Amino acid sequence: MALASFIARRYLFARRKQTFISVISVISVLGVALGVASLIVAIGIMNGFTVELRDKILGINAHVMVMGGGRITDNPGDREAIASVPGVAGVTPFIYSEVMISGNGGAKGLILRGIDPKTAPDVLSILSSVEEGGLSELTSAENGRFPGIIVGRELAKRMGLHVGSRVNLLSPSGRRGAAGFAPKINVFTVAGIFSSGMFEYDSSLGFITLDASRALLGLPQDAITGYEASVLDVYAADTVGEKIAAVLGEPYYVRNWMEMNANLFAALKLEKTAMFVVLTLIVVVGSFSILTTLVMLVMEKTRDIAILMAMGATKGMIRRIFMLQGLIIGVIGTALGFVVGLGLAFALKHYQFIKLPEGVYPMNTVPVLLDGADLAIIGGAAVVLCLAATLYPARQAASLQPAEALRYE
Repeated sequence: MALASFIARRYLFARRKQTFISVISVISVLGVALGVASLIVAIGIMNGFTVELRDKILGINAHVMVMGGGRITDNPGDREAIASVPGVAGVTPFIYSEVMISGNGGAKGLILRGIDPKTAPDVLSILSSVEEGGLSELTSAENGRFPGIIVGRELAKRMGLHVGSRVNLLSPSGRRGAAGFAPKINVFTVAGIFSSGMFEYDSSLGFITLDASRALLGLPQDAITGYEASVLDVYAADTVGEKIAAVLGEPYYVRNWMEMNANLFAALKLEKTAMFVVLTLIVVVGSFSILTTLVMLVMEKTRDIAILMAMGATKGMIRRIFMLQGLIIGVIGTALGFVVGLGLAFALKHYQFIKLPEGVYPMNTVPVLLDGADLAIIGGAAVVLCLAATLYPARQAASLQPAEALRYE
């Protein structure tokens, strides 16, 4: 093995008459390096985009939602039962409804979430980072004040709202009078403005207290839509949800964030796989260059191979010489690709010199997240492809007959 390695290194790095083969070797190394670097950067961006999008979705939505098929009563016993399930980090009740919001800037449909200001921040992270105002202002009407509402940045821009502005919420649960059906209208004060970075949430979502929500919708005391829960491991939300369902039983049913966003994350996973396959073709091109290099090298070194075999070198040793050459090219190319790819990924992550248009993407800069498993797969796949490219020329070199090879020398 030591002799085979020595000869392989000599063939690769010693000065030759056939400089064209040396040029092809350099091109092979650069091709592998380019493919590996492209894979590292592309997969890192895909991972970053997926995680960033997941975090933004989970900042607005709970990991697990527990509902009862209609309005239910807020039961402290049910809250304690959910909180006691292993893996649950926080529990809060909520009321979901759709209303109309109107003000000086016009009117628009609004998804309204009634929340408990004390427990909701433990489940919905967006409430802990409201840009203007805050939960402290989100209280029921006291001393002549109107109840508060927290709205999204895009909605505030569209309607010209700021903290302290007054808006009207029109509920469909009105009453029929002598003049016909009249929707219920309550006045609210803008208590805060949040920004999730996702246009659909920032333009159509609002938060008020549970009591204000019941008053607007005409619901009885303690009525809620269900409970929201956060879990310690977001990827174990399905397992934790099953445990919650088993503890509560009928009439409750449980949904988790993976079920509610299954199509989106399935599309992202498919896109990541497709990106990996497409960029792997660059590595394949580099490995074909290795095949070309070794085939030409076998043709150039026919006489040397014949002499080695005449001196007692086995076919296995000749095969190893050429496989080691391809492996060395592959390892050097992969290492160079890792240096370039990791360097570029680091620069993208820390200096953020690529800006994304606002309103098109849920983030302003290109996110990058490097995963150890992905890096191992990229490196392993590159080396395996390069090694596979050596099989044919190595077999051809080992199949040479010394007498036939030296006959025309």
